[in-house]
Amino acid sequence: MRKTLILTGASRGIGRALALELAKAGYDLVLNARSEAPLRGVAEEAQALGARVAHVAGSAGKAEVAEALVEKAAGLGNFFGYIHNAGVLHPGPLLYEVAEALFMEVLEANLIAGYQLARFAYPLLRRQGEGLAVYVGSGAAETNLPGIGAYAVAKAAEEHLARQLATEVPEVACLVYRPGVVETEMQRQAHEAQGSAAPVLQRVFRGYKEEGLLLTPEEAARALVRLLPKARQYHGKTASWRDA
Repeated sequence: MRKTLILTGASRGIGRALALELAKAGYDLVLNARSEAPLRGVAEEAQALGARVAHVAGSAGKAEVAEALVEKAAGLGNFFGYIHNAGVLHPGPLLYEVAEALFMEVLEANLIAGYQLARFAYPLLRRQGEGLAVYVGSGAAETNLPGIGAYAVAKAAEEHLARQLATEVPEVACLVYRPGVVETEMQRQAHEAQGSAAPVLQRVFRGYKEEGLLLTPEEAARALVRLLPKARQYHGKTASWRDA
């Protein structure tokens, strides 16, 4: 029987690649991103691969958006869980220089959206006695690189959120997936960052590319899809693309 998953951050990068790989693997999908037009385009691509697909545009950090995602997933049938891939970086300034609105946007996309998804999905998943919750994390959660402080704080909290859920609700396989260093829009933003920490940030991120360390979004997505059938093994833990 086909399983239905919610996927956030689905309009580009790893999210778009995940939507297509999940569709190929036989999952039905409810896709989310903040921008309607590119999200609709990815939904059409996934449908062409044989998946039943719905989509909801808007920030999953807003309760009404997260609730709509879960309602649509339940409506498609056999709702099995979610992959929270959405994220915002806003690189360049030192942490104390980041404008309040930008700091809150980073927290909303990475952390608050993860909470809102759990808030509406977990009651259903717990009632059925099984399910899946994947939080796309980052090595930034354990480092202190100038220029991405808000993102690092948000990712550390998001990963802790996943481990907390795993402890509280063992019926739902909950894990953190770190995709590695991937060639995405965030990479471009870091290369072009402005602000006090920009020189350090640019040097580090350009080094990834020059040293050939970058994965493609497709490689990162395929690794996660290969891990999903073994999700229970990583419950409460952190998996990486290497584990696939």
